[in-house]
Order: sequence, then structure tokens, then C-alpha cells
Amino acid sequence: MKISLGTDHAGFRYKEKVKAFLTEFGHEVKDLGTFSEEAVDYPVFIRPAAEAVARDECDRGIVFGGSGNGEAMAANKVRGARCALCWNEESARLSRQHNDANVLSIGQRMIPEDLALRIVCVWLETPFEGGRHEKRVAQLDAMC
Repeated sequence: MKISLGTDHAGFRYKEKVKAFLTEFGHEVKDLGTFSEEAVDYPVFIRPAAEAVARDECDRGIVFGGSGNGEAMAANKVRGARCALCWNEESARLSRQHNDANVLSIGQRMIPEDLALRIVCVWLETPFEGGRHEKRVAQLDAMC
């Protein structure tokens, strides 16, 4: 799977950990920055990660920040991106099963690193259920 990554300075450390984790498991990573913990404006790096998914250049995207809230908001401004802010394995599972989330947002200051890696794993492995959820996802996509 090809996965885009984007972060601000507050999520840089987790982005680097997740990038290594994804690469280790054979995923192709498109790292769109930032590339240090120097303060930056998150929309500059989150938008390209979401756009890569919306343009089908990447299968999925993962964005990071301090809380993950602003990053999810920025990603969801991109038509075709359905970004879910996840804080545990169940929220990650449901974001895929029910919402067909194609972008994941993680807050580095909100959860421990080991949980972040488990969330990524669950999110990548969980398929969309389709069925009754397809109509709702179509409604979401039509909103942008």
C-alpha cells in the first residue's frame, strides 16, 4: 500500500516512527514533511498529504500533530479526503468499517507511541464494510 504522511513540528517524532514501521512492513511511503521539530504551520504539510490520497497518488494518508484536531480539519477540507481523528484501536476500526476513512489523524501529545502504532496497524488492516454505510459515505463525499 502507498501511504502519504504529513505532520507539523508537534507530530514529527511519531511521523518518523510510523514511517519506519510502515517501511518495515513493506508499505511505500510518500513523506510530505515537515522534516524537523522546528515550528511550522500544519496546513502547509497536511494538505499535500490529503491531496495525494484524493488524487489517487496514494492509497491512504496519515497526518500527525499535537492533538491531531487541526490536522484532521485541514485534511477534511480536501475534496475526496475522509480524515478520522483516532485515539484508540476501536475508533480506528470504526473509522474504516463505517466511514471508509482514507486519512488518519493522530495526536502525538494525546496518546503513547505504542498505542499510535497499534492504531495505525488496525486502521490499515480494517476493511470498509460497505452495505448500509455506502450511502452515508457518498453523502459525505457530496458535501465538499
